[in-house]
Amino acid sequence: MKSQNIDSTKTIFDSRLTTLEHLLKMAQTHFSDGESFLQKRIADDMLPLSTQIAFSCNQPRNFALWCDGKPMDNLDPEVNSLEQAYEHIANTKALLLSINAKDAKTEEPARIELGQGNYLKLPGESYISEFLMPNFYFHLVTAYDILRMAGVSIGKQDYMTHLVPFIKQA
Repeated sequence: MKSQNIDSTKTIFDSRLTTLEHLLKMAQTHFSDGESFLQKRIADDMLPLSTQIAFSCNQPRNFALWCDGKPMDNLDPEVNSLEQAYEHIANTKALLLSINAKDAKTEEPARIELGQGNYLKLPGESYISEFLMPNFYFHLVTAYDILRMAGVSIGKQDYMTHLVPFIKQA
C-alpha cells in the first residue's frame, strides 16, 4: 500500500472542496428563490445539505489541525446561509494551505474523540486513509446526491471537476 503523503492529501482535499463550492454555485443558480435548499435532505432521518457542507469541511479542517499539532475541532453543523457555507469552505482551504508538516507526521498517531468517552487511536496513515477520506467522501457524495435529488442539473462531470485539467482532445 502506498504511504499517505501530506501534500497529496492537501491537494485532494483542496480540489474536492472546490468541487463542493462548484456544486453549491450550481444549486444557487437552480434555486434562484433563496437559500431554503440548504435544508433539503435525502430522507427525513438524514442530516440536511447544510450539515453535509460543515461535515465535508470537518475532515480537511481536522487534518490541518492534526498536522499542526492542534486539537481537532469540528465546525458547528448549523449552516444557516450560503455565505456561511462558502466561508466554511474558504476557511478550510486556508487552513490546508497553512500546513507545514512533513510526511513523517503520518507516522504519528491520531486520537479521534467519538463522544460518550469513546475514541479511536490510529496511526497517522490510517487516520488519513481509513477515517478522514472515507468520511470526507461520504459527506461530499451525500451533498451531491441531495442536490441531484432536488433537481439541480449536475452530473458526474460536476463531481469530477478535479480531472478537467487532464482532459485531452483526440
